[in-house]
Amino acid sequence: MQKRKTPFRPGNEISQAFNDGVVTVYRLEDTAKPGYMPKPTPQKSAVLRYAEQRLGLTRYYAAKQNNVDVERVLRVPRGAPIAAQDLAVTEDGQEYRIDLIQTVDGVSPPSLDMTLAKVSQRRVTPLPGGEVDG
Repeated sequence: MQKRKTPFRPGNEISQAFNDGVVTVYRLEDTAKPGYMPKPTPQKSAVLRYAEQRLGLTRYYAAKQNNVDVERVLRVPRGAPIAAQDLAVTEDGQEYRIDLIQTVDGVSPPSLDMTLAKVSQRRVTPLPGGEVDG
């Protein structure tokens, strides 16, 4: 009988599952002609599975002091082209601005925590009437 081989994890790392949903990340790019007013247009940069994380009181109130409405924290696999100020759209159509990205130590596979803030203008998902705010 052959012994079952377990995956290699350095140290005592915890396995991280990304079972809570799918998030699509959009990068805002200027599509205006040179010399014209900037026209930020969302361009899809990544589609990732995520795990919902707890929004702690410290993070929540620190954001409130800076007039940012933080709503969610999502953990995604590391390696995708994500930057702060990109847009994130969850599978339920909710649109957020990525306010902060932090690496997570001690989990396998390597992961990032994205802090998502409420947006005042929708740029990707249409409103019920079919219009986009931006």
